[in-house]
Amino acid sequence: MFFLGDLLNKKTRMPAQSEAMPGRDRPIPTATDHFVSHRPLHGPYPEGLETVYFGMGCFWGAERLFWQTDGVWVTAVGYAGGFTPNPTYQETCTGLTGHAEVVKVVYDPQVVSFQELLKIFWESHDPTQGMRQGNDVGTTYRSTVYTTTDAQHAAALASRDAYQAALDAKGNGRITTEIAPAPSFYFAEADHQQYLAKNPYGYCGLQGTGVSCPMPQAAAGA
Repeated sequence: MFFLGDLLNKKTRMPAQSEAMPGRDRPIPTATDHFVSHRPLHGPYPEGLETVYFGMGCFWGAERLFWQTDGVWVTAVGYAGGFTPNPTYQETCTGLTGHAEVVKVVYDPQVVSFQELLKIFWESHDPTQGMRQGNDVGTTYRSTVYTTTDAQHAAALASRDAYQAALDAKGNGRITTEIAPAPSFYFAEADHQQYLAKNPYGYCGLQGTGVSCPMPQAAAGA
């Protein structure tokens, strides 16, 4: 007999690679240009820009946060951190690909610092919830920072520790955010790219803890 609890357990437990869906050899169809800025989603990007990937639950609202940030050159949503190559949205929702919904953020560090992006990240969602964000339950909604440079990685870890101290002072829980070098990133379908620009009244489940994130001086150069 099938129980709802069995499905929920699968969605909130990272699958083993042997359990993951097979995926496909070719990328799934997606958009070419950013719906708001009209810049190329896939590059090439101007010299001197940097890239980071943030997972904050549903990627629709998270992406809007960053495309509205001065110094962010382009954003895109997609899937990262799992096993299944070139997954679809429907596949990731089963919890059997291992991927998180993430936002690719390409930014100009001369205009917006990585610390500023981290502050937006920490304060705009609840990084203590494990495999969920609010009513969005599953491995796809976990909190992640996937970095592309050693400096980013060090800054992300330092900011996590600083934010944990701030959360502790307010009686909040432990941060469960996954911080790791960026794995393969797979662009989501065109409908999901800049979703809230196309659907201004669409769903956005972002909700922070209300606790400000003090950024440590040790990470100031990032």
